[in-house]
Amino acid sequence: MNFKEELQKKTEEVQKTILRYLPKEEGFASNLAAAMNYSMKAGGKRLRPILMKETYAMFGGTGEVIEPFMVGMEMIHTHSLIHDDLPALDNDEYRRGKKTTHVVFGEAMGILSGDALLNYAYEVLFHAFDLSADNERVVLALQILAAKTGIYGMLGGQSVDVENDGKPLSLSMLEYIYKNKTSALIEASMMVGAILAGADDGSIRTMEQIGYLVGIAFQIQDDILDVTSTSEELGKPVGSDEKNHKTTYVTLVGLDAALQEVERLSREALSLLDGLEEKNPFLYQLVEELVHRRK
Repeated sequence: MNFKEELQKKTEEVQKTILRYLPKEEGFASNLAAAMNYSMKAGGKRLRPILMKETYAMFGGTGEVIEPFMVGMEMIHTHSLIHDDLPALDNDEYRRGKKTTHVVFGEAMGILSGDALLNYAYEVLFHAFDLSADNERVVLALQILAAKTGIYGMLGGQSVDVENDGKPLSLSMLEYIYKNKTSALIEASMMVGAILAGADDGSIRTMEQIGYLVGIAFQIQDDILDVTSTSEELGKPVGSDEKNHKTTYVTLVGLDAALQEVERLSREALSLLDGLEEKNPFLYQLVEELVHRRK
């Protein structure tokens, strides 16, 4: 099986796992569940759960305890996308090639379904206690995931991004936004995989650094694709950064320098991964492919 086929197989496996945990569309709140499920079923790369599971496997992890964390992570990520697309934020009408949640279900339900997914993620995550004999590891993984999601992680980065929308940004502020808005959940994914597999503190910190490097490179590549790709290829509007007068890595340093930085970051991430005693050839190739993606 080549890499592309293997990635497709792993993506489908993650999708099946997600479907098992989705809320039932029944009762008076059935429309809320439908809005949540619409977003969760809309596809996507499932990058974070795959990174989590592959890190877990690399450090010798076995068992089902990883599953609630994979699903919870994807719910947290999807909640952020639903809110990102709202009229008050990016006001996007397409995501993953489909109409965005607020366009299909209305703005109010878009807000509520994002809130509900963030909360439901933790309801799912608590199932991990039923699947592990090592509650200390589960607690540590939950602490990391919660911290990387909140004010000192994804939501903190999102707030700074929103507050400064359309304003000129310094490189240091842009890097803060990228580290928190994008890298934080990738860092959490790789750290959680390592923690639940029983990795030592040094290895967990190495995975955090790899996640950081991958996240920054991933976001800069996103900026690059916004000016070099097409809507058909990406499944979402291109040129929206320029349209919204948004400062990006490309607008600050130029396309050539942005491409060079993606190369530098990816080389450093791969070097750290290669330096670990534990090996996972698929994870290595996945990191390599992610930062050079075309969509």
